[in-house]
Amino acid sequence: MENIRYELLPEIAKLGHVALETTDLEKSLWFFEEVVGLEKTTTKDGVHYLRAWGDFEHHTLSIQEGPVARVHHIAWKAKRREDVRNFAVLLRKADVEVQEVKAGTEAGQGDAIRFQLPSGHNFEIYFDMEKPPAADPKRKSVLKNQTYKAWRKGISPRRIDHVNIGTNTDPAVLLDFLQEKLGFKMREYLKTPDDKVGAAWLSVTNLVHDIAVMAQPELPTSHEIHHLSYWSDNAQDILRAADILAENGITFTGPGKHGISQAMYLYVIDPGSGVRLELFSNGYLIFEPDWEPVEWKAEEMAVGFTFWGEQAGLSEQDRKTIPAGEPLKSAKKV
Repeated sequence: MENIRYELLPEIAKLGHVALETTDLEKSLWFFEEVVGLEKTTTKDGVHYLRAWGDFEHHTLSIQEGPVARVHHIAWKAKRREDVRNFAVLLRKADVEVQEVKAGTEAGQGDAIRFQLPSGHNFEIYFDMEKPPAADPKRKSVLKNQTYKAWRKGISPRRIDHVNIGTNTDPAVLLDFLQEKLGFKMREYLKTPDDKVGAAWLSVTNLVHDIAVMAQPELPTSHEIHHLSYWSDNAQDILRAADILAENGITFTGPGKHGISQAMYLYVIDPGSGVRLELFSNGYLIFEPDWEPVEWKAEEMAVGFTFWGEQAGLSEQDRKTIPAGEPLKSAKKV
């Protein structure tokens, strides 16, 4: 029998965290801790590290004050420790500038790498991350498979879910990079009248999307973020979230149901940074290894974006984004 030789390509396991910079730290912490109900793991060097009650890793959101509101980076957990190094090798061979991040630079995190997408979005890949228990017994769940008590305060989503990034350039190069260099799989996409991909939903997990990419010429830069998303268990949780936001005098879009992803949604903007948060539930999972991406046409997007409920994307607030990167540092684009 002929010997079979193969090498494992580096892989991403899941979305890890979003590093947010805000111009009003007090408002952002009030929003994410008290209204949304995220739990604070620790504060180090002016950075506040938060996670949802069902998140196991040290943090899924970090917040610090900065001169401008932006997402400093979006982080992804590798499947294996050696994948961090192997991704660095793969990216450098593709002429992508890779920055090594030493363990401890972010609280709770081991060695990592940072780099830019062809659009200028800043990504990070890590493997090692502490999974600390709840330090305060009053916050700790009695369940051994759950970090914190659910519903302790605020909206109380279970876990981080996905990010949605935007670009004002042709997204083809960006989408190729995500698939060919980072291993994302196309799940659903929008085909524009000129036969280009105008939006795409991709994942490395069984979720419909761990990341979405929107191409919008009117965006201020090529490296924007439309929203980050946290997951709740069911549709009633989203309705409860709407009540809590209304009680706090915060306006929002939704609730509604997407056609793409089939998920319940509600959009709300952090009053400190201006970043949009999507509260997300239901939807479907993909287990088929031979999944064929679902194509949507422009004339179908009234259903694709909003199957029912308040139509998102109509108001100026719905279209607002903040930067999630910077002009490319690499010598040339991929």
